[in-house]
Amino acid sequence: MKTTKNWGFDVRDLDTNVRPTDDFFHYSSGGWIKRNPIPATEAMWGSFSVLRQDNRKKLKIIVEEVSRDKNAKAGSEEQMVRDIYATGMDTSKRDRDGADPIMPILEKIRTIKKTGDIIPLMAYLHKLGFGGLFGFMIDQDERHNEKNIIYLGQSGLSLPDRDYYLKDDEDSKRVRVEYRTHVIAMFKLLGKTPKECAILLEAIMRIETELAKASMTRVELRDIEKQYNRRTLAKLAKEAPGIDWQKYFRLVGISNTGELIVNQPMFMKRAGELITEVSLDEWKAYFTWHVVSGSANFLGKLFVNEHFKFYSTVLSGVKKQRPEWEKTVAFIDGTVGEALGKLYVKKHFDHESKKKINELVDNLFAAYREHIEAVDWMSPRTKKLALKKLAAFKRKLGYPDKWKGYKGLTVRPDSYIENYWRVHEFEWKRELRKLKKKPDLMEWHMTPPTVNAYFNPVMNEIVFPAGVMQPPFFDAEADDAVNYGAIGSVIGHEITHGFDDQGRQFDGTGNFKNWWTDEDKKKFEEKAKVIEEQFNGYTAIDNMKVNGALTLGENIADLGGLTIAFTAFKKSQEGKDRKILDGFTPEQRFFLGYAMTEREQIRPELLKKIIVTDPHSPSIFRVNGPLSNMPEFIEAWGVKKGDKLYRKPEDRAKIW
Repeated sequence: MKTTKNWGFDVRDLDTNVRPTDDFFHYSSGGWIKRNPIPATEAMWGSFSVLRQDNRKKLKIIVEEVSRDKNAKAGSEEQMVRDIYATGMDTSKRDRDGADPIMPILEKIRTIKKTGDIIPLMAYLHKLGFGGLFGFMIDQDERHNEKNIIYLGQSGLSLPDRDYYLKDDEDSKRVRVEYRTHVIAMFKLLGKTPKECAILLEAIMRIETELAKASMTRVELRDIEKQYNRRTLAKLAKEAPGIDWQKYFRLVGISNTGELIVNQPMFMKRAGELITEVSLDEWKAYFTWHVVSGSANFLGKLFVNEHFKFYSTVLSGVKKQRPEWEKTVAFIDGTVGEALGKLYVKKHFDHESKKKINELVDNLFAAYREHIEAVDWMSPRTKKLALKKLAAFKRKLGYPDKWKGYKGLTVRPDSYIENYWRVHEFEWKRELRKLKKKPDLMEWHMTPPTVNAYFNPVMNEIVFPAGVMQPPFFDAEADDAVNYGAIGSVIGHEITHGFDDQGRQFDGTGNFKNWWTDEDKKKFEEKAKVIEEQFNGYTAIDNMKVNGALTLGENIADLGGLTIAFTAFKKSQEGKDRKILDGFTPEQRFFLGYAMTEREQIRPELLKKIIVTDPHSPSIFRVNGPLSNMPEFIEAWGVKKGDKLYRKPEDRAKIW
């Protein structure tokens, strides 16, 4: 095949032994997969992974440049980046220190005298960044988004999901056995005897299993109505009397809670009961474990290696640790990320790309309006409100207009883990101040180098960091068809989250409010059920099937995003010459662009984990699934009855 240069897709990535009408995922990316085995340091490898690694390398250069400046002013962002990097990279000191940095905390746990000391201990640990028993956060009130409110939610597990504690399938049992081995190995590193390790392990398993039993499933957690339970402090204290809530909030720094949202009231009730049911020694074991496990990656290599062995190798199949610079750069991005992001944008952000993506976004919104106006299942009243919501969407592209400040944060060149605690306490106080303020409409929840995007329902906004606005997702020099199939479908995906099974429950102002007629809601749910049942039929690995209910929102967004992006692409080509490149029509190139963004291979251990925990379907189904529903794909590639991607017209899913 003769190759036309620079249209945004490398034809060597194809596997022409696979028929595109049977398996478009492997047809479009089979060649790439063969040439790009998963690196030993990764659990999956695909377009997102490659770009993320490329961005980490760019960040490394920036961090090392900053680190060479020994005269950075104390308290400056450059000094913070420099000293966090220095303490992370000083592995010799971390090895010498071993577990010494956490010993004062472990001593604090060891010396608690009574059950009443548990809540003060939890408040102390939460401020340092350790989990346990329940989760706490401050965010916009979903029903009254002009103000912030406290949210309390289930937490306290060390395994990725409640199912790992409760199910008896082979993989859950395998993980539990390995987890028990891991816990004992970590306690041995603290100098515990085999007998002590066994006692500690059983206490941890007892508490975490009880918390797992009280936890909602991942599918239940997607029910927003069930998660929104408004409470006064007095009512919460009556429902979950085992926890001294007034004392907890006072000790974390909140004098007046006002009303709050309890995501899982029955979990809180059970957590309170466990405080008195479980012995003090068992609680000491539990909190000791959460401190040791939560600190492991900041300590010496013995702790780092053991933590990696379980959480990366057992759970995700990763063979080899990433180099220390990669881990430390990722940590900086996750702590003082906007300080680092500012430097990244200055060096790597293409403002011309932002302008072109803005034009593309305009076309996507225009296409979405057409689709909403054209749907035949929605009443005029609901349709009018849907269009009003679409018109109210806000967009954030590239980087924040207002950067987060770090004035008052102390970072020192003394200890990696102590720098983490200092940053966490600083951010904790920043969060607490939100209770006295209106929501910051300028705030971002991803840093600029992030290769991802999100839809925020309470802000009714789509957010695209600079990190994702580059090849293979967007290339200003590439063919329009590829760009619309790639970044266009990603943007369309995020817009569609505003109209998926969860996002549709928020109105145009971003409030959780029913704006649908009963009949329209019923019709939407019937259409969504078609997608849910389609994905329930996909087997991911062994006998593990995709959970159509868990992945429903993402599957709706994939199909909607692709459909809208295709319409926007066709509109953008009106009046332009129709070109054939490397034998592919513009429509075919659009779908190649989409498939290119979703190419990925994954280790079996991680695949088993994401089937249980991830609301996204595995990539092969994110390609083949929505495409099998699209008449535009059927026509572009000549799919016919008998082909594996053929789906009868009456069986095809379509919402937007």
